[in-house]
Amino acid sequence: MSEDLTLKDLASFEEAYQQTPLANVLARTVQENGVVKASKNYAAKKNHDRTFSIEVKTGKITNQKKSGRCWLFATLNVLRQQVADKLKVKDFEFSQNYDSFYDRLEKTNFYYEKMIELADRPNDDREYLFYLDWGNSDGGQFANGAALIEKYGLVPKSVMPETYTSEHTAELNDVLNLKLKKDTVTLRQMHQDGASDEELRTFKKEQMKDVYRMLVYAFGQPPVEFDFEYRDDDNNYHIDRHLTPKDFLEKYVDFKAEDYTSLVDAPDHELGGHFNMPSQEYIFNGPKVDFLTVATKELKDAVIAQLKDGKAVWFGCDVLKDMDRKEGILDTEYFKQDELFGLDLALDKKKRLESREAACSHAMAFTGVDLVEGKPTKWKVENSWGDENGDKGYFIMTDAWFDAYVYEIIVDKKYLTKAQQEIAAKAVKPLAPWDSLA
Repeated sequence: MSEDLTLKDLASFEEAYQQTPLANVLARTVQENGVVKASKNYAAKKNHDRTFSIEVKTGKITNQKKSGRCWLFATLNVLRQQVADKLKVKDFEFSQNYDSFYDRLEKTNFYYEKMIELADRPNDDREYLFYLDWGNSDGGQFANGAALIEKYGLVPKSVMPETYTSEHTAELNDVLNLKLKKDTVTLRQMHQDGASDEELRTFKKEQMKDVYRMLVYAFGQPPVEFDFEYRDDDNNYHIDRHLTPKDFLEKYVDFKAEDYTSLVDAPDHELGGHFNMPSQEYIFNGPKVDFLTVATKELKDAVIAQLKDGKAVWFGCDVLKDMDRKEGILDTEYFKQDELFGLDLALDKKKRLESREAACSHAMAFTGVDLVEGKPTKWKVENSWGDENGDKGYFIMTDAWFDAYVYEIIVDKKYLTKAQQEIAAKAVKPLAPWDSLA
């Protein structure tokens, strides 16, 4: 039986507050400055020297602006350096907008297919509601980016630059999802009226034409063929004519999705497991969203091995935790909210995942590490939030922050240990759409 709050309870709460040392002083501090600023720990700044013993050469920072394309930016950021080196163009950048266009188109197709597949489910069915809510947005996984690259190729940013809408996606998301929901109502009614799957898919194809048009309005027309014109860092002029996006990929980028593996630190899952997420595999016949669950140290060892070979590393993390965006700091000791409120707020990684306090909310790239006696103390991070944050866009991450909030890395398979290769050979276990890692 539930119990209501009483006036006696409120009186005891007030008495406990009044007995808290410096309660009114702390209250004024938080009221004036907010929780985050009031909890800053200046002493932690001694750990924020931005010198790293191992660094990957990188160019100017990218900027996803007000969009949720971090996973795609991080994917293209780890690939662009090889093109920059090959062409001798330090600040080379791929067109994120080009692959974003096809990403949203593929998501639309996947959504309609799920609505057809689940048309006979009741309105409160959990799986149906998951995909209804999933709709069409900016988010994605490294494997989705790999699938887009292999299917549609790549183009330089100059060939398909950003638009206002590609950089500010909220308005498009709203109207696109409104259309998808309306079409869902129609599909379900058609099913109830006895329409065949073939008839439902005919309806889908007609709606896809509308979505394609919406995406062209928003992002621009993707190039079918283009001339690649540029000057290198020595001011020499170059032009490569009549390229398709697949031509550009094959000529300038050494990339095969099958060469990469995802290692995940998720202690609420079986250690040494081989899992995948069918709910995230929205590009049919593309690379699967699968991963191996390993210990934290194994993630670090793989990252360090790849960095030593001069290659950046894609990773997923819970970026909003213990972060100073303006200064570009990721440090578990930089904010002391537990001390501010006099509370024990500690939760280990497993408990955070189980309670849904954790989320793999952002993707970036490791581009450096500082090793002291062979052990990492801090990490250099390439973000995609523009050069006004951090050190010209680059963040510093303490090793303790890695332990707490880094969940996934993508590395070349050649950096896997023998034990990890054996895990990869295991049968894959699919995860539910609402799993903690989804």
